[in-house]
Amino acid sequence: MTIRLGRDDDGPGLIELIRTCWSRYPGIVFDVDTEMPELHALATYYGGALWVAEEQGKVAGMVATRPDPGTPATWEICRVYAEPGRHGGGLGHALLDTAEAHAICAGAQRLSLWSDTRFDRAHAFYEKRSYVRAGGIRALRDLSNSLEYGYAKPVAGVDALDAAAATSAERRLTDILVACVDGGASVSFLPPLAPERARAFWRTTSRQVANGTRLLLAGWRGGVLSGCVSLDLGTPENQPHRAEVQKLLVHPAARRAGLGRAMMMQAEEAAWGAGRRLLTLDTRADDAAATLYQTLGWHEAGRLPGYALDASGMPRDTLLFWKALAGRAPGPPA
Repeated sequence: MTIRLGRDDDGPGLIELIRTCWSRYPGIVFDVDTEMPELHALATYYGGALWVAEEQGKVAGMVATRPDPGTPATWEICRVYAEPGRHGGGLGHALLDTAEAHAICAGAQRLSLWSDTRFDRAHAFYEKRSYVRAGGIRALRDLSNSLEYGYAKPVAGVDALDAAAATSAERRLTDILVACVDGGASVSFLPPLAPERARAFWRTTSRQVANGTRLLLAGWRGGVLSGCVSLDLGTPENQPHRAEVQKLLVHPAARRAGLGRAMMMQAEEAAWGAGRRLLTLDTRADDAAATLYQTLGWHEAGRLPGYALDASGMPRDTLLFWKALAGRAPGPPA
């Protein structure tokens, strides 16, 4: 198997590949000349940013990319297809790696794509690759009456997730939570954390985002969703000005690169935008995050001896922190 630059004369093989992939889904009309004449010269159509996976002269997969005309810093990933018999074998990842690397080298700061709402397997693949739902559903008004989901991710940075994005991020957030807990993080769970329990936690979080009682922010590094932090807005009626910072998580493979700091700073901005002026949080006394909070201007409010158990079952102290936003100090908590 080789991945090479596509050529216009690959047209017949690409057409057959797409026809084979589409045939697995009901209700799709495949009419090249009426709706997709560009398939006859696709390398020209994408300005050379087309790649073909080939084995013994037969097309086995494809991918393309192009800059968004309205947003030059965003590049769209297009036409990701692999022969159905090769699904799960790594070909899709290799193709997407190729297109993403090209886009990033060309200056992409954000990657986007569209996927037919019927392509459930593709959605799971994109979510595994750290893409999250972005924007609404678009109607193509084609012969297949196609509806498409938008997906996107920053190459590096922090985004607030709405309910749709939070739901689509559950798979990757589960991986992050499991890795952090298994690495000793004190975030309400003890290792080993079963993925099913972690996924259930994020499902609950997505519902809270949907009903407006939680803000969820996610952080990417190198195009990989590698961290998150949330703000609990479900405070009592006499505390409408307060929010609690929870679940600051950075995957062990992405630490010491500033992602935790970036997410905390963005969380403060999000809290201010939500009308919250006082933030609180707690963390285990021996957690390195305590130093991060102090460097960001958080104030220690007290220590709770033996508040939570560590992985070995030993009680550990917990520190309480608070921060008033925009310099509006309310005075130390009682």
